[in-house]
Formats: sequence, C-alpha cells, structure tokens
Amino acid sequence: MYHRDEMAQNKHIAIGQLGEKIAQKYLENRKFRFIERNFRKKWGELDIVMQKDNVLHFIEVKAGSFHDSVPKDGEESYRPEDHMHFHKKTRMKRIIQSYLLEKKVPPHQEWTIDLVVVHMNMETRKAQVRILENILLD
Repeated sequence: MYHRDEMAQNKHIAIGQLGEKIAQKYLENRKFRFIERNFRKKWGELDIVMQKDNVLHFIEVKAGSFHDSVPKDGEESYRPEDHMHFHKKTRMKRIIQSYLLEKKVPPHQEWTIDLVVVHMNMETRKAQVRILENILLD
C-alpha cells in the first residue's frame, strides 16, 4: 500500500513525463529535430535536447495539471515557469556544460535554452503549451 506522499510523488512524476512527451511533439510539429531526452548526471538533468536551424535547443519542461494551476482562496495563480529559479538555472549551466563536453559539441556550435510550459487538463485530455525562448542563465 502506498503512503499518500508516495502517491503524490508518483503523480507528479507521471505528469512530468507526460508533459515532456507533449512538449516534444509540440516542438517536432514546429520543425524542431529531436536529439535526446532526459540526459542525466548526478548534478542535474536536461529534459529534452532538440535542434532547429543548426541551433541546439536545451528544453526545460514545466508541466502541471489544470487542477494544480487553479488558485485556492488567498493564493496567487500557480505558474509552472515560476519554478525556473536561481538554483535551477545554476544546475542547468552545469548540466549543459557536461552535455557539450560529453557529446564533443564543437565550441562554435550555437545553442539556447528554452522553457516549454505545459498545462494539462486530465479530464478533457487536452493541453495548452507555451514556449519561452532564449532563457538567460545570468
């Protein structure tokens, strides 16, 4: 039998994985070429790596169900992109450097970081997708 926290964590993981699949399909429909998903190291993970017009795109996916995004009394609206905080950006710098070195990407290769936000309505099985391009790591 699952503890309530484990069930919530499993749901969170499932929503994240579904969000990544939706984001990948969304980008492929916009002429992005898929390269890799879930490049992992101890210090971080790249959700999706894609290429378009000779530019590598490191895609961070933030997904949430519609139910999660409805504010409760006294709360501001939840936006998955709000989780792109300083520590996340710092980890992204390190994992991107690891990817570029491990894959022997030429130093002149152009690359960018994009954030894809996926809001899913589990009842209607529909999703709204937004892309925020060229995220700065500061």
